[in-house]
Amino acid sequence: MTTLNSFDEWSPLREVVVGSATNYTSHQRELSFDLFFHDNIAGDNSTRSEWYYPRLTARGRSASPPTGTVAIKQRYVEELAEDLNGIEEALTALGVTVLRPMDVDASTAEVRTPAWSASVVPPLNVRDNTLIAGDEIIETPPMIRSRYFETQFLKPVFQRYFERGARWTVMPRPLMTDSSFDLSYARVSTVGGPTEPIADPQPSCYDVGTEMMIDAAQILRLGRDMVVNVSTAHHSLGCDWLERHLAGRFRIHRVHRLSDSHIDSMVLALRPGTLLVRSPAVRDKLPEALRSWDLITPPAPEGDHFPSYDDSDLVLASPFIDLNVLSVTPDTVLVNDACPELMRTLEKHAFTVVPVRHRHRRLFGGGFHCFTLDTVREGGAEDYLS
Repeated sequence: MTTLNSFDEWSPLREVVVGSATNYTSHQRELSFDLFFHDNIAGDNSTRSEWYYPRLTARGRSASPPTGTVAIKQRYVEELAEDLNGIEEALTALGVTVLRPMDVDASTAEVRTPAWSASVVPPLNVRDNTLIAGDEIIETPPMIRSRYFETQFLKPVFQRYFERGARWTVMPRPLMTDSSFDLSYARVSTVGGPTEPIADPQPSCYDVGTEMMIDAAQILRLGRDMVVNVSTAHHSLGCDWLERHLAGRFRIHRVHRLSDSHIDSMVLALRPGTLLVRSPAVRDKLPEALRSWDLITPPAPEGDHFPSYDDSDLVLASPFIDLNVLSVTPDTVLVNDACPELMRTLEKHAFTVVPVRHRHRRLFGGGFHCFTLDTVREGGAEDYLS
């Protein structure tokens, strides 16, 4: 393990954390979960009914127990674990040192705070809750209650980087009651009406109003610049904190409502001057300095790229999830081997594509970029936007 250093998304990758799926057993339907996946509930499951998830009051029609817990078939988890090991093997073959978080112990069923309790999920999408800002680890305030203590499973990794000189900061933790959430995005952007819990926030004696909550995956790192996707009031508070904390070291650029939760579902920087985007319309929402960069827009994903699932399986990511690639160098990209059109598109733009299997990305809400946290890259705080 070397010294923490990661300023961008494309410089030669030297060390990376790959997530864990061990003891992933279920999803828990509650307000923060439904809000986080709202865009996919409302827009990306158009072949399903308006109420894609089973409504919590419809007990007679729902397979979910009264707690709102929805079980995950364990064969999917086993196959996900196989694919995570395949990602590790592919990166190791490319000369990258791969680190792994602690696994969730099978006896750890829930997390609990004074305000609420929620089921535990393992540290799978490790990009989401940690921002690496050069030589600093910043644990961001989570968006989903079940992930409240997720960065604890990365503690051994963070501790070792700290011992080698890294800065280590934890952003303020939210109380995360129902009143903490800004519901406006879900209410104004919805296609067919918000899911039931979004319309019925419950009061708590711990209410303090809208709180700071923002995932690190809302942030695109470009050397000394960071582009932050702001869709809600709690994102805005988190961005305010970042601006003050990083003042003098990084420049923060806000984009507004590019997506509901994560910018890397819409745009990724593959190298200086080149962006991978979901659609050409993304350009209009980007900071002016990025609008002159080349945009690679892959073909629309095809249905046969994905496994078929039962109606009881919760599909958490859109068909565009495979845009979530991982750059190993400015010219080398890990891509899902189920996406030949995307691979050919990148090859036409002079990228070397490394195909890697990842079957159940729609069920677990993450691609290669989500599943990894790059801790050491060769690049520095270059100015790519002036």
